[in-house]
Amino acid sequence: MRKRAILLPLLAVLLSGCHVGRFFVWNFADIRDHRKFPSRPLPAAAEPFQYAVAAQEKSPRFKEEQGRDIPFDQWLKDHRTVAFLVIQRDTIKYERYFKRYDAARVHPSFSMAKSVVSMLIGTAIADGYIRDVQQPITDFIPELKENGFDKVSIEHVLQMTSGIDFTESYVNPFGTVAKFYYGRDLTKHTLKLKLKREPGTKWEYVSGDTQLLGLLLTRALHMKGDQRTLTQYLSDRLWTPLGMEYASSWSTDRKKDGIEKAFCCINAPARDFAKLGSLYLKMGQWRGEQLVPRDWVEASTKASEENGGVGFYRYQWWLPSAEGDFHAEGILGQYVYVDPKRELVMVRLGSGYAGQSWEHLFRSLAASYGAP
Repeated sequence: MRKRAILLPLLAVLLSGCHVGRFFVWNFADIRDHRKFPSRPLPAAAEPFQYAVAAQEKSPRFKEEQGRDIPFDQWLKDHRTVAFLVIQRDTIKYERYFKRYDAARVHPSFSMAKSVVSMLIGTAIADGYIRDVQQPITDFIPELKENGFDKVSIEHVLQMTSGIDFTESYVNPFGTVAKFYYGRDLTKHTLKLKLKREPGTKWEYVSGDTQLLGLLLTRALHMKGDQRTLTQYLSDRLWTPLGMEYASSWSTDRKKDGIEKAFCCINAPARDFAKLGSLYLKMGQWRGEQLVPRDWVEASTKASEENGGVGFYRYQWWLPSAEGDFHAEGILGQYVYVDPKRELVMVRLGSGYAGQSWEHLFRSLAASYGAP
């Protein structure tokens, strides 16, 4: 009892204090993180869209690399998976949950949220909040002019060629990611960002770029007299029209007037994550409505090495091969994978990568569902 009396106040101090204290208490990102942070609600749609379920399940053809025959269900369970979905032509062909998960269980997106932020940039351009991707980000965040950001365009930030000085280390409690993930004033940390190289010269994966996009989007709305939060804009433009089935959320840095953790933290179940992939499979159109401009979807999923870009990443989406497939990805192995040629969407949620190249596995499993 004495130890508990000492530890509980200490824990409270660490959690309420600086981001370093919260880093040491929580240590590392895990699949319960949506319970740790304040959030804004993403309500379920009044008219939910439900995928059809195949009359006869079609399990992927699978053979473990070591050559052993093992049921795919068991392999997924052994490899730290909590949810796995295969959807083809809006029909669930295969669906499994593990470790007390089910279709309604909310799970953190981690960096899959980056791809959602990209979607919202596309809708914001269509809605007239943003002119185009060549617009300087300082049009919306003028405080960064003194840091040289007047040379940084929205496209630089989308493509992660902005050149910002940001340490993408998940084990350093004093690093930039820890400040952004555990800090309680994301706007303050974002406005302190500096440049370490000329924009448009080199690709570097940094979460700070997406957080810049989140702040920019919020400012773009407010500059036009639209006082919606980023969560509300997502809800109105995508979440509700997509017919999301379950109550979800977007984590923020603090409770009342916080800003969304744009780089990491949308919390939803597997089927609703799948709808984001289905939307892009349909080139941004959903139930007769063009939710995301078709040309934006095309630009976001087509490789380009211009202005420091790389062939495997475009506008916050990963491009794993030259076959036209693409995916959103989050730490610990969260994926929404899309194979347009086979009209296929796969979702994997898990508590770790388990030593696997999931992108390679998705491509291998996709062959089970027909030739391109």
